Amino acid sequence: MPDILIHVPEGLSDRLDKALASLAPEEAALSRSRLSKLIAEGAVNGPLGPVTDGKAKSEPGEYRVTVGEPEPLEAQPEAIPLTIAYEDDDLIVVDKPAGMVVHPAPGAPNGTLVNALLAHCADSLSGIGGAARPGIVHRIDKETSGLLVVAKTDRAHQGLAAQFADHSAHRRYLAIAHGMIDPADARLRGLKGLVFEPGGVLRITTMLGRHPSDRQRQAVSFDRGRHAVTRARLLEAFGTPPSVMLVECRLETGRTHQIRVHMAHAGLGLVGDPVYGGARKPSTKALGADAVAALAAFPRQALHAAELGFVHPVTGETLAFSSPLPPDMAALLDMLRNGTAQGSSPREPGAS
Repeated sequence: MPDILIHVPEGLSDRLDKALASLAPEEAALSRSRLSKLIAEGAVNGPLGPVTDGKAKSEPGEYRVTVGEPEPLEAQPEAIPLTIAYEDDDLIVVDKPAGMVVHPAPGAPNGTLVNALLAHCADSLSGIGGAARPGIVHRIDKETSGLLVVAKTDRAHQGLAAQFADHSAHRRYLAIAHGMIDPADARLRGLKGLVFEPGGVLRITTMLGRHPSDRQRQAVSFDRGRHAVTRARLLEAFGTPPSVMLVECRLETGRTHQIRVHMAHAGLGLVGDPVYGGARKPSTKALGADAVAALAAFPRQALHAAELGFVHPVTGETLAFSSPLPPDMAALLDMLRNGTAQGSSPREPGAS
């Protein structure tokens, strides 16, 4: 990649990394963090010679930024089939199956979405943060199915990351959960962080952070961690009396395990969730023996990323995608409908 020239005008008093990020050509897609790294590496020359301190005051004049070629990613390409909802030169939207990890980690070095994307579109990756890799801007858990968007270029990565950071990206999940969302439920109304909004929507607002004794889990808090907001709405109830539900969850923020932790905090743990779901034993009398057996045997958290929407970071077009429920969740809903009295609220369109 050729060197990039950035002119800093007289009178600009910003620190160097901030000034260069604001003045860099848009097509260069140089973020402030990327420029800070390049400055520290000695890849930036200013009017007074090489610069190595991104926090220093910028000097007026011409700066030459040597970006270089993207470094290869350690992860290896793997020919893993993908269900692609959309793809262009800047990004790709994938409908991820349950059981696939998004990013390589010590416990899952291969077979991940990143490995599959490296095989599918490696030739079109222009370099994210200096490495030839897919730009992961949000993740869904290994055992959660559904939609996520991945950037191919640094420019797309920055634009998408900004939308997820300011919560303007649309994300709607479908889940099968124990319990019932009922605005008349005094227990729910009495729990800290829970309020009901118009339309029977349950808003859950807490802090989320690492569990104090189990580093693999997240935990609700009200004095530490990161702000998190989930909205949940009942779509269909099962059982007499109702004890299992199909629910939609909309994310205002996107924290690790957010829906699973928030629903568990409300006493509405997801079916099949081995970490947060709790040892729920549904009533055979309420649901029927077959339905109870199907709930107990469900092998993963019953959570699906059903809708995803955002503004294309390069073209400005508004994009929206939807994914039907995967066969395992659809079959479980059929079992619940056939094994119980009629649900107490309308079915989700296309849920079966």
